[in-house]
Amino acid sequence: QVQLVESGGGLVQAGGSLRLSCAAPGRTFKHYAMGWFRQAPGKEREVVATISESGSVRVYRDSVKGRFTISRDNAKNTVYLQMNSLKPEDTAVYYCAADVTTAQAMRVMTSRDGYWGQGTQVTVSS
Repeated sequence: QVQLVESGGGLVQAGGSLRLSCAAPGRTFKHYAMGWFRQAPGKEREVVATISESGSVRVYRDSVKGRFTISRDNAKNTVYLQMNSLKPEDTAVYYCAADVTTAQAMRVMTSRDGYWGQGTQVTVSS
C-alpha cells in the first residue's frame, strides 16, 4: 500500500507560479514511477507529467512543455511539480499517482491502476 499526500495548491494569477509536492512515506517510493494528473470541472482526468523511478525519464503533455517541470527526490520520498507561467486553463484538481510501470506507459494510467492521492486544487485567475 502506498499513501500519497499532495500539497501546494492554491489560487494564483495568470502568469504566476506554484509548486506542488507529493509525499509518499515508505521505503518503496524509489521503485515507483510517479505522475501528476489533473481534472477540470466537466472534463476527464488527463496526464500532466510523469517521471521514471530514477528521474532520468520525464514525459509531459504538450500544453505544459516549457512551463511545468516534474522532479523527484528519492531520499525525501517526494515528487514535485513546478508550474510556471500558469494559465486559466491550468485550473483543475491535481492528483499525484504512483505505479510500477514506465514513465511513458504511465501516461495512460487509469483510476483503477496503481495508487492515487486525494488531490489538491489549483485555481488560476485571469
